[in-house]
Amino acid sequence: MPKSIEEQVEDWGKKQLKKTKYYTKTEIINPEIEKALKIAPSKKGGNGSNFPDIKLFIQTKSLRKIPVMVEVKGKKGALIKVNASNEIDNIKKDGSPNFTNINKYAVNGAIHYANAIINNSITYKEAIAVGLNGYDEPGGRIYEIETYYISRDNYCIPKRLKTYEDLSFLLPGNIDKLIDEIDNSYLTDEELEAKAKEFENEIEIKLKKLNQVMQDDLKISVGSRVELVTGMIMASLGVAGKVAPLEIADLKGEMGSKSNDGQVIINKIDSFLEERNLPYEKKAMIINDLSRVFIYSDLWKTVNGESKLKTVYTSVKNDIMPIFTSARHLDFTGRLFNVLNAWVDIPDSDKNDVVLTPRYVTDLMAKLAKVNKDSYVWDYATGSAGFLISSMKLMIKDAENKIKSPKKLNEKITKIKCEQLLGIEKRSDIYLLAVLNMILMGDGSSNIIHKDSLTEYTGVYEQGILKDKIYPANVFLLNPPYSAQGKGFVFVEKALNKMNNGRAVVLIQENAGSGNGLPYTKRILENNSLVASIHMSDIFHGKAGVQTAIYIFDVGITHDKRQIVKFIDFSNDGYTRQNRRKSSQATNLKNTDHAIERYDEIVNLVLYGKSYLHYFTEDEYIEDVITLNGDDWTFKQHQKIDTIPTEDDFSDVVKEYLGWKLSALIKGDMLNEN
Repeated sequence: MPKSIEEQVEDWGKKQLKKTKYYTKTEIINPEIEKALKIAPSKKGGNGSNFPDIKLFIQTKSLRKIPVMVEVKGKKGALIKVNASNEIDNIKKDGSPNFTNINKYAVNGAIHYANAIINNSITYKEAIAVGLNGYDEPGGRIYEIETYYISRDNYCIPKRLKTYEDLSFLLPGNIDKLIDEIDNSYLTDEELEAKAKEFENEIEIKLKKLNQVMQDDLKISVGSRVELVTGMIMASLGVAGKVAPLEIADLKGEMGSKSNDGQVIINKIDSFLEERNLPYEKKAMIINDLSRVFIYSDLWKTVNGESKLKTVYTSVKNDIMPIFTSARHLDFTGRLFNVLNAWVDIPDSDKNDVVLTPRYVTDLMAKLAKVNKDSYVWDYATGSAGFLISSMKLMIKDAENKIKSPKKLNEKITKIKCEQLLGIEKRSDIYLLAVLNMILMGDGSSNIIHKDSLTEYTGVYEQGILKDKIYPANVFLLNPPYSAQGKGFVFVEKALNKMNNGRAVVLIQENAGSGNGLPYTKRILENNSLVASIHMSDIFHGKAGVQTAIYIFDVGITHDKRQIVKFIDFSNDGYTRQNRRKSSQATNLKNTDHAIERYDEIVNLVLYGKSYLHYFTEDEYIEDVITLNGDDWTFKQHQKIDTIPTEDDFSDVVKEYLGWKLSALIKGDMLNEN
């Protein structure tokens, strides 16, 4: 039987790859990739496996190993399908996969395979997708090739590479050129930041819509919403090859105690946590907290054949999860908490304690702390673990830049996630968010501790092979509860006393540095030195009701009164803020004056000094000394006010005097007339 055009095109491609090792669709390239391809939905959307027509690796001199997936078609017009924005059209408007396009078009199918590897393997965070198509014309056979690069660091956004006439660009002698092209395809820092904001904005819109439904239609109490959505996300994720994600159809509205929708969700969450290897005590606490919402409430009871749980889960599954799975590196649960609690009326002191730090500020503070691959970071009031997430990103990026061996790099990344990040959180609802966040980042929540850091935590690892050993912290990041002693500086002193060296960066109520943080601030200077004080903009836009500052310390070095401290006015951080409840982040937070550049400049000013002044003026940057009293840390206390009078000042005074004199004379005349 003669071969089809598609088979002939595939043979044409294989012929060009004779000088390198490749694998056919039935051959195993390696167990990890084959497992990843099997776990993912097939290109038709079923449960079957995925079989790329050609598979191979390219490997650099530095042993960087990238899988290549080649999909072949043999029909005119079958190379690629893009949308109106010229993006690969593999996702429908509702966020679900467009399996029609994935199955029909070569490039779309190859990208599906590449994403399957990236999403379902540990070793491979990047892949190359090649679409190969051929068809006959009167003048002969036409071959078409399009190549895309997909990477976690690029938010899994397919980046088109140059067009090639054949597959020889994959041969060993051409790899260096290909790698150069790949490395030039990375999103810039500005593009990455813009994409992060796009994800955050989209997530926030969906969460606000869901929150409105829970408020108006379902009458679900505010106190249950965080646990409700968090638990549903866990149930929806599943564990590749072990726990299938909860499907909407699994919620059947049964009334039995073992089969109602609440119990079904709890069972799925329990299985999810079990496979994530959480310690028994930690898992038991989470299940107990979530059971209050899913089992010991009436949310599982049906109205018109459907429970409130199913209504909410449908929204979570269809609207939130598609965005969420593309942006796991973001502090998703922190945003979830802020959105779902935005309408809660609580006392100001409590409000100060629960508003979580924005991502762009946690990223800034991690950079100010000089976080790198060898940092041991901890947070004594970790909230949703935003500081740990920002730190993890910097640590892994530094490791990737400095470690060339794939084996050693993987070992280091595992060490970073399991040993070099630690957070303590007292509130059980927020602790749950931190656990979920770190699970999603691949940490397994190994060092997220549910305790009072002031009275219960002793400064050690509390699980794993390092249990009871001292945590060797050298980076401390914190946004403390401002209602605590010393406006929160009690947390700072507690942590710094357990550190020998490193750097601490604290976001705190600014007046804590002008006397309200005593006696803690004075005592802190005995063993630590103040490096910089940054007067912040209204980053919480009135939610916390206080003016904040970032204080930066070198740990374990007694402050010398002769030491120069950098004071920076960051009240203009480049963002314009609104606080419209139902508006998206894009509306409430706008970059109107070089915000990204200003945040970068702040880091350079603190680390390297005034030679990096550009967007900020010399009036906004002061170098001065402080006393050892712990009460003169704010920018305004060191701001120089020009008191030399000008001619205009003199003119104004004369005018005021003459006006007063004239008024007095008129009043005098009036009195005399009377």
